[in-house]
Amino acid sequence: MKKEIEDFIAKNEVCRIATAGSGCQPHVVPVSYVYLNGKLYISTDYGTRKLKNITENPKVAAVIDTTRPQRGVLIQGEAKIIERGDRWKSLFAEFYKRFEWARRNPWNEGEAPFIEVTIKKLSSWGFGNRE
Repeated sequence: MKKEIEDFIAKNEVCRIATAGSGCQPHVVPVSYVYLNGKLYISTDYGTRKLKNITENPKVAAVIDTTRPQRGVLIQGEAKIIERGDRWKSLFAEFYKRFEWARRNPWNEGEAPFIEVTIKKLSSWGFGNRE
């Protein structure tokens, strides 16, 4: 991945994630994310449609884009759910550090999971050469 695209992903903090459960009906929602070590991490709550869909079908897509300048990234990948443990704690620390809303209303291990998205395919626009 080009550094310019990786920097774009890392500096933004909202994307739209698309999931589809076993019924194959797409579901798209805006979410806050953190980009770490080549993966997207998304906070969510138990009982959400996206979490239910991911347990049925781990294939997801996400779009991160801006209008000025007009550029964006489409990510297709595989999701996994992180509910507890050291990885959960380190992800919570990243969200707490980055997002004021996480500091305002912190949660504990076991109250809300994170979604880890491993990037399988990436397309981009507005960066000069298409990736």
